[in-house]
Amino acid sequence: MKVAISSSGKDLDSLIDPRFGRCPYFVIVETDDMSFEVFDNESIALGGGAGIQSAQFISSKGAKAVITGNCGPNAVQTLSAAGVELYLGNTGTVREVLEKYKSGSLTHTNKANVSDHSGLVGKTSVGRGMGMDRGRGKGRSMGMGGGRGMGRGKSLL
Repeated sequence: MKVAISSSGKDLDSLIDPRFGRCPYFVIVETDDMSFEVFDNESIALGGGAGIQSAQFISSKGAKAVITGNCGPNAVQTLSAAGVELYLGNTGTVREVLEKYKSGSLTHTNKANVSDHSGLVGKTSVGRGMGMDRGRGKGRSMGMGGGRGMGRGKSLL
């Protein structure tokens, strides 16, 4: 059976990356013979939807299980719809968690353990906020809201 692991590196001795949708690599292992393939996560830099895109990619590669640290609700829903089992809260190396998986020591879940967009590093509201000001002037905003009240803006004066 194929199992996908979110990884910080390209081999079985690499550490698991705690982020599913924004991990650098996916190591997909055939558990019968421990052969594996490594894929760059092309969704790592997406502004949104990285978890969903990653889940669709994993499913397209034929993985029947995902082992990772954290996974948000949209990715969990996508994996569940594809019939992919999910094992969360894992740490250690790819090899270590595979051994736990094969021995039946891991528990699968269908519930997210983090909120939406939790894998974004250094996210800020400058230029991407979702304020409630409806464009009624709040200073000289340099945000990306285009005057549509989409952000709080950041005064540069």
